[in-house]
Amino acid sequence: MSMNILLFGKNGQLGWELNRSLLGLGEVFAYDYPEVDFTTPASLKSLVEKIRPQVIINAAAYTDVDRAESEVKQAQSVNAEAPALLAQISKNIGSAFIHFSTDYVFDGEKGAPYSEEDPPCPLNVYGRTKLEGEQAIQQEGGASLIFRTAWVYSTRGDNFVKRVLQWAHSRPEMRIAADQISNPTWARALAEAITIIMAKASPHPQSWISERRGLYHLAGWGVASRLDWTSEILRADPDADNQLVKKISPARSIEFDTKAQRPLFSALDCQAFERTFSLRLADWKTALRLALG
Repeated sequence: MSMNILLFGKNGQLGWELNRSLLGLGEVFAYDYPEVDFTTPASLKSLVEKIRPQVIINAAAYTDVDRAESEVKQAQSVNAEAPALLAQISKNIGSAFIHFSTDYVFDGEKGAPYSEEDPPCPLNVYGRTKLEGEQAIQQEGGASLIFRTAWVYSTRGDNFVKRVLQWAHSRPEMRIAADQISNPTWARALAEAITIIMAKASPHPQSWISERRGLYHLAGWGVASRLDWTSEILRADPDADNQLVKKISPARSIEFDTKAQRPLFSALDCQAFERTFSLRLADWKTALRLALG
């Protein structure tokens, strides 16, 4: 029996992968800006009620961490108000709701991977608005799954992996933060995990998800600093012979002039997800080689 799935954020890194991996499960209605505008959340209501999907998957987010510091209202609308409304609507029409959040809800002071029980303490507007979105969904109490993930990348769009490759082919030296540590997560692996969950939930996703509802950490297996990650990116580069970079220098985050403060150690402990869903994302090095291979 196929499912009726409504996907938001189809043009983003994760949404693009989800739009492809979910196709085998049924009919996928996929939208993104300007078809829908998350800065005016009320506009989403008529679309959802028209389609009446069995599952709503929200991969849309305001992810420009630095710009969010000056575009607070936009970040608030997209990351907090729209997810809150979608959770409410999905509960009202008997749908399941899947949403994605971030490791940036933490301040990075723990010094070890964060579990779902650790208290959030965001350092920036992006993290704060994502946390508000989480809390609103949980307060609604519907059949919802919230997945916090970290350092998502793909071979599309703007992300750290693509920037490193661009730098490596255009300059002789790079300075990379050695004190930021988390879980590099390949968007395709994340999308495939969600698709497996959806397949398990079929044909009654609302009741299946209701039994497992809650907040889970879901990211690439293992942790890395941005410096470690950079070294692996350069090793996995399919065009490594044409790299110009000769030296990679470690740096501290405070040496970079950014509007938003980043948590230094925001790695996620994903054991609760593994226990609940009998799944684990691949080791981050393996996933990176697959992504760039």
